[in-house]
Amino acid sequence: MQFSQILGQDYIKNHLIKSATSGRIPHAQLFVGPEGSGMLPMAIAYAQYILCSNTGMENEGGNESCNMKFDSMNHPDLHFVYPNVTTGDVKKNPKSSDFIAEWREFVLNNYYGGLSDWYSYLGVDNKQGIIRVEDAQEILKTLSLKSYEGGYKVMIIWMADKMNSDCSNRLLKLLEEPPAKTLFLLITENEEDLIQTIRSRCQVIQFGPVPEALIAEGLINNLEIEESEAYKIAHQAQGNNNKALEIAYGDSNDNSYEIWFVDWVRTAFKAKGNAAAIQDLILWSETIASLGREGQKQFLNYCIVMFRQAMLYNYQTDKLVYIEPTVANFTFEKFAPFVNGNNIEELFTELSDAIYHIERNGNAKIILTDLSIKLTRLIHKK
Repeated sequence: MQFSQILGQDYIKNHLIKSATSGRIPHAQLFVGPEGSGMLPMAIAYAQYILCSNTGMENEGGNESCNMKFDSMNHPDLHFVYPNVTTGDVKKNPKSSDFIAEWREFVLNNYYGGLSDWYSYLGVDNKQGIIRVEDAQEILKTLSLKSYEGGYKVMIIWMADKMNSDCSNRLLKLLEEPPAKTLFLLITENEEDLIQTIRSRCQVIQFGPVPEALIAEGLINNLEIEESEAYKIAHQAQGNNNKALEIAYGDSNDNSYEIWFVDWVRTAFKAKGNAAAIQDLILWSETIASLGREGQKQFLNYCIVMFRQAMLYNYQTDKLVYIEPTVANFTFEKFAPFVNGNNIEELFTELSDAIYHIERNGNAKIILTDLSIKLTRLIHKK
């Protein structure tokens, strides 16, 4: 993985190269940023730079056989830990090593892939992965051994906020006093979900969203998309290169989400004083509940974005509105007046609470039905 292949984040690239070249490599680093900002490819490129003794942004010039091992993501001193779940093949106490073949394929197909993409790749949309104590035990065992090639051992923990308390507590001592020439690279999109004692042991590096111009340039050069279309996709992606790739490949769920969202707010609007419409909201809740927990969370996050976009339109900040509705007869011009300063905070709170309860395995049908009934009141609040 070359640093030059990663969109933007030039300051971070230069910082990492400088630290590796000078030999002053912090043993535990925490990459924090939004989805699609390039944290995983940056961690892999950094590991390759160190393990292969490479130079420059092209990340080459060192050990050729070492670099070739990164082409298939199977360097013996590069280790990964990531959220995992029970499956038909792994029925008990799953750990990252049980899914290493799938992980390598997933990463090589899309370095910018997100957590929901990983679950979809495993075919477990209705489950939520965690990093268990079994992974912590594997980490301790792996890092207690000498490196295969006599240099560093690199442990990349992707979505480190998914470590449960048992796993986090087992790693604390190792993060504080790691074996010589051991590098931990933790990656998270939700820094606050990591326990403070883990965060305090890491050097934090903040990633920002990818600039629209760089996303568009990548789409033009790598996918041969026309310039006008590339900039349109980049604007919709809002700094998330993974989102941009999904839109470009036609893999985005936004069209379905928009239809469900419009049906929801229209039915909720009609439900005031109309008992028959409540049954429609219950049926709608059953439809969304069938998506699986990750799909439900993604949809509710999409709803938050739609309400925010409507509020921005309502307050005449059109330049910040990047979603273009495609459902017949639904426009922000008509919808925006129903989203204002008197209800937006409550809308966000109810949606956020629904996501919170779904994450904790609450009954999705009950949560979504309750949310829908609350929307019937909030959408009419003037």
